[in-house]
Amino acid sequence: MKNRIIVVAVASALALLGACSTTEEQSPAKVEERQPARAQTQQPEKPRVATVDVTKPRAADALSPLKDPKNILSRRQVFFDYDKFDVKEEYRPLIEAHAKYLRENPSARMLIQGNADERGSREYNVGLGQRRSDSVKKMLTLLGARESQLESVSLGEEKPMCSESNEGCWAKNRRGELLYGGEY
Repeated sequence: MKNRIIVVAVASALALLGACSTTEEQSPAKVEERQPARAQTQQPEKPRVATVDVTKPRAADALSPLKDPKNILSRRQVFFDYDKFDVKEEYRPLIEAHAKYLRENPSARMLIQGNADERGSREYNVGLGQRRSDSVKKMLTLLGARESQLESVSLGEEKPMCSESNEGCWAKNRRGELLYGGEY
């Protein structure tokens, strides 16, 4: 039985090989005569690159409402009460201005960093910082900013503005920071 299978397999292979062969004669490939290329005597022109003076402020930066200290958009911090994560009414105009800017500039992206003071455990402060950044994000989205433009993170107590242990310093550390793309 094995011999028959081997004989059939060999016969099939030979039949396939025989079917693939051609009886036509193929003509040899033609060779073209070409003249050698002339050497270029001219140097290729170098592309021109504009020079930039980095010591002068760019016109776009000078006019940017995000960098203009007279514009509300240059303010980027929202401060919170002790152990709270609700945005105070005094920061509503600031959040509204940033929401309007994000609505009018759909390519703009913002990172909201939630921070806490040193009191409380590390885990608690990370959670509190996240709730603070999420509350600012929620307010921005309710005012028309797109969810895809916003990202909220918590830094907990890891990025203090002030390192003293007193109420004035702790108040500075209980904050949410609004950073636009390129600033983080």
